[in-house]
Amino acid sequence: MSLIRAEGLTMRFGSVTALDGLTLEVDPGITGLVGANGAGKSTLLKILLGLLPSTEGTAAVLDLDVAVDGPAIRERVGYMPEHDCLPPDVSATEFVVHMARMSGLPTTAARERAADTLRHVGLYEERYRPMGGYSTGMRQRVKLAQALVHDPSLVLLDEPTNGLDPAGRDDMLGLIQRIDSEFGISVIVTSHLLGELERVCRTIVVIEGGRLTRHSSTASVTAETAVVTVEVDDDHAALHARLTAAGITARSSGRVLQIDVADGSTYDVVRDAVAELGLGLVRMERQRHRMTEMFTDRPTTPGGVHV
Repeated sequence: MSLIRAEGLTMRFGSVTALDGLTLEVDPGITGLVGANGAGKSTLLKILLGLLPSTEGTAAVLDLDVAVDGPAIRERVGYMPEHDCLPPDVSATEFVVHMARMSGLPTTAARERAADTLRHVGLYEERYRPMGGYSTGMRQRVKLAQALVHDPSLVLLDEPTNGLDPAGRDDMLGLIQRIDSEFGISVIVTSHLLGELERVCRTIVVIEGGRLTRHSSTASVTAETAVVTVEVDDDHAALHARLTAAGITARSSGRVLQIDVADGSTYDVVRDAVAELGLGLVRMERQRHRMTEMFTDRPTTPGGVHV
């Protein structure tokens, strides 16, 4: 079963087109949704939740039609919004219990699930404090908890690391990975920090101007390049000259050389040159593509690609 299917999905706000004939299919796992501000990401999430009717096209979430099955979808899907939405004078426990009941859980089950979920996100000891005194990281964890409390099949996370410091981002990314690996809940996550998506997502969906421009596995996006980085502890100019004389293309970049790899013999030539020159090899590693390259040198992929 596909998590999400969309066919010709279009959303217009007056003269502004937020989504333009979007067609895609998303399978279980962790999927990253990438796009600049105004690309249509948040609009897409609201349509998938049945909160916003599309102008044209169709979409289904967990085989439920977003046009008519909005309440049923929201019972099975969790949503963590980007913007702060927490009442400051309410405790995390009260808020998460309320959200669980809004999702259809009876009161006793809602309280049990709230305690378990707040423990999972690391807020069990702070669960009775008013949320107005919470740090940004704690508030993000409460938003994640309310998205998970009703044990959904899918969660939609809109910029879950927004406003967090590096340690807080690492913790949040770890929680997202556990949601999928330990609890079997699929995740769609948006982020403007592409390095984060590289770490946690199996597939990447790129939207620009409301249109699908790429849908592929993260592994294919970040595949190894044909360039190896070599750093030595002494005269890299001598190594550069030796490699050039051997017919190998190398470029200096500060203290390192970027070397084009023609085949496996390139590594042997580099190793032998370093040894013959008496240099110390600090590192020699194959470079990988970065997701940022998608926005500077990206082939166009037709809409509807299914990974």
